[in-house]
Amino acid sequence: MHGLGNDFVVFDAVNQRVDLTSAQAKAIAERHFGVGCDQILLVENPAGPDADFRYRIFNADGGEVEQCGNGARCFARFVLEHGLTEKRNLRVETQAGLIGLNVEPDGEVTVDMGAPRFNPQDIPFVADREQSVYVLEVDGATVEIGAVSMGNPHAVIAVDDVANAPVASLGPKIEHHPRFPNRVNVGFMQKISADHIRLRVFERGAGETRACGTGACAAVAVGVKRGMLSQSVRVDLPGGTLTVRWDGKNTPMLMKGPAVSVFEGEIEL
Repeated sequence: MHGLGNDFVVFDAVNQRVDLTSAQAKAIAERHFGVGCDQILLVENPAGPDADFRYRIFNADGGEVEQCGNGARCFARFVLEHGLTEKRNLRVETQAGLIGLNVEPDGEVTVDMGAPRFNPQDIPFVADREQSVYVLEVDGATVEIGAVSMGNPHAVIAVDDVANAPVASLGPKIEHHPRFPNRVNVGFMQKISADHIRLRVFERGAGETRACGTGACAAVAVGVKRGMLSQSVRVDLPGGTLTVRWDGKNTPMLMKGPAVSVFEGEIEL
């Protein structure tokens, strides 16, 4: 499946047992010798009574992570299309906590991503106090970032032209910066207007992807917090467009976009 080109291998772990090792996940995600994907999603039964399902996310490097916005939309379409539920409004467990998913009449999916968290300890990010802008030392130069958690850690950099942003060179250096103890996703954001941005994201453990749902939410959260953006923003990514709304303070972020099934198959693990 894919959400704006951010692609996933999705396993039904409700009707069969799936015990993926990190090495297996990495092999499946390898595009030349495996199926190929940015992330792997496991659809599981919930651990508690408050959710309809649980889902787990593995990056292309084999590491398990907390949250994935594009994956959440694909998850919602998957459970409907495979008859695992008839509900179009779902509550789903992730490592980052419960999220809400709603499959709209047009087939797109709205995800309640919860409220963004700016406290450095919640990201996690090494800082004395919460600020709208932080300065990172990278190879002897300074880079200004916003830092936020959308259930997973994000650094957001404002750039004049996203097409020429140093995503490939600067992205991995910030991903592994020592002030982010769990590494970080790195977004490069170009403001077009108060309700329109362009964005490229270097994802932790996956590299640059065609789209990143939590990255889109993180960019809007940082932009709203700085007074740069309005409450509803069109986010153009290399793979397509998402709509993100945040009313500020402790209100949840709502992200809407498509999710598409590409093909189905079987694999021996």
